[in-house]
Amino acid sequence: MSFHRVLVLAYYFPPMGLSGVQRTSKFVKYLPEYGWHPTVIASGPTAYYAHDESLLKDFEDRPIEIHRTSGSDPNSLLKSQGTMKMPRESIRKMLSRISNTFFVPDNKKSWAKNAFDLASELIEQNHYDALFVSGPPFSSMMAGARLNQKFGIPLTVDYRDLWFGNQFHFYPTPWHAHQHKKLEHYVLRHASAITVTNRRLKERLIGNYPHVNFEDVNIIPHGYDTDDYPTDSSQTKNSEFTLTYAGIFYDFVTPKYFFKAVKKLLTDFPNVKIRLNFAGILREENLKYARKLGIADIISDLGYLPHTETVELLMKSDALWMMVGNTRNSDTVSSGKLYEYFGSNKPLLVTVPEGSLKSDAERYGAAWITDPTNVEAIATCLKEMYDAWQNGALPKPNQKFVAQHDRQFLTAELARTLASTLRVV
Repeated sequence: MSFHRVLVLAYYFPPMGLSGVQRTSKFVKYLPEYGWHPTVIASGPTAYYAHDESLLKDFEDRPIEIHRTSGSDPNSLLKSQGTMKMPRESIRKMLSRISNTFFVPDNKKSWAKNAFDLASELIEQNHYDALFVSGPPFSSMMAGARLNQKFGIPLTVDYRDLWFGNQFHFYPTPWHAHQHKKLEHYVLRHASAITVTNRRLKERLIGNYPHVNFEDVNIIPHGYDTDDYPTDSSQTKNSEFTLTYAGIFYDFVTPKYFFKAVKKLLTDFPNVKIRLNFAGILREENLKYARKLGIADIISDLGYLPHTETVELLMKSDALWMMVGNTRNSDTVSSGKLYEYFGSNKPLLVTVPEGSLKSDAERYGAAWITDPTNVEAIATCLKEMYDAWQNGALPKPNQKFVAQHDRQFLTAELARTLASTLRVV
């Protein structure tokens, strides 16, 4: 079987943990099955909030090369710290705003420069048919555009989040906003193909940049890897209704309203037996708030778990919860968590604003959906879920829709996108 070679730039890549690494690493895992051999330029040793060495097993015995380089970004400079504790949200937000003020498009610029230099060396030594870069960080997209400009290799840029108008980003002056839009325009001018996680993001790109046409942008949603989920999904019924959240809380993602809803549920229905599992990073300030409400005794804070253990926890749970708060351009957000949850086939509590996540949760079929700040509605959903659990009547999801988010199926779509960019010699 003949194959093509794709050069991938990926700052967020195993053994870094958390959800930001999953999309690119799973594409890399499955691309060889569709005739593409990836060479990855990833970050070197870094300090980060989570590391998971087990994720590297995805690349064993596959035709995948991994090269690493570092920069002078904060994570690289603090690499001796290893896995760091996430600071209070107020401190994290302040540091983020300082970074947004002094680094455009982001503080990974030095890594992107070194990745560009390493990529240039590899391209001069080997033949590559395509380039693939997923953002954020968007400085890596800049490096991909420069490689396209220098070597003429077709570039596919993949958006996990919006760039200009990003929900996390702070623009201290109009100049900063203008610079971001100018840099993104440069990248899109050099992109042979564009992939995004949802339709709202696609519409925003087309609206922001008139030269980007509808057919230029391909939607490839987030997904789940069937290899990560057990084939035997049977479980013993829990003695308490067990609801699990996997991930972190930051900025506009806060458990405050959910905790208030749980408190209301237990006040109105004292006989309800519920257990809340948190796998990931639940800050002390969040636990302090739970203690203040008097619900800390039903919370299990499990900390960050290896991905396989997180999946095991999901499968042992009765239902799963995810949220995104009301913020700028929240309709374009595609939290990878929701799509990882799809692989569990569990009932979901989805507290999100209008937008892509809500639409997909509705299509999933086995979800209670409400606004993220509506305490009364969240409490009502929890009681309905609890009653369904007690009666053995929790709903099942739409299997056809779930299957559309299998990582192998999604990677096949990426392989077709890459193939569409190939130069005819």
